[in-house]
Amino acid sequence: MLVSDRSTDVRRREFTILVIGAAAALSHPLAAQHSRKPPRIGILLPGTPASFSLRAKALLDGLGALGYIEDRTITVGWKWGQDKVDILPGLAQELVRDNVDVIVTGGTAAAKALKDATRSIPIVMAIIGDPVAAGLVDSLAQPGGNATGFSIVAPELGGKRLELLKEIAPGMTSVAVLLNAKNPQSQIELKEMRVAAQAMSLQLHPTAG
Repeated sequence: MLVSDRSTDVRRREFTILVIGAAAALSHPLAAQHSRKPPRIGILLPGTPASFSLRAKALLDGLGALGYIEDRTITVGWKWGQDKVDILPGLAQELVRDNVDVIVTGGTAAAKALKDATRSIPIVMAIIGDPVAAGLVDSLAQPGGNATGFSIVAPELGGKRLELLKEIAPGMTSVAVLLNAKNPQSQIELKEMRVAAQAMSLQLHPTAG
């Protein structure tokens, strides 16, 4: 089952849940085929080692508490997107070619790159907006396929932001919206914002970056 959480206190928990998912995936029959060697975890993160340092530490600490220690009982292959969405598909394919036992990832764009690259290696993901709308899973209750993990299903936050802007500037009639056109989650959130904007008689001006 894919876990969904709408609360704001998710940073500390999101990679703890990844630990549980990764540990479960390592006990998967596919991982058992590599039992003669330490299990191999591939990690694809869209940012940099600096921007993901806290989450990366949380992941390794959690795995260590379960007996999975980097360079001792497991090997870990890190791939960093360096905040460049275009290179994620190539990094995902590299992890697949490395024949890792399980892949941990964060962010919708990175998860989609992995989903396109493999249908067999277990994918454990976090920081995902709406995995169903993004085509990553069949449903939250029955994900299906090879991806599971942690979802922050909250596309309505865009509407909440518009409400706050309207409170600050009641006379506001139009709003510019900056979007990452390469992130599928952006279109999902924009759709929700359009509904909210219509109810508040606001005109949106999406600008893709």
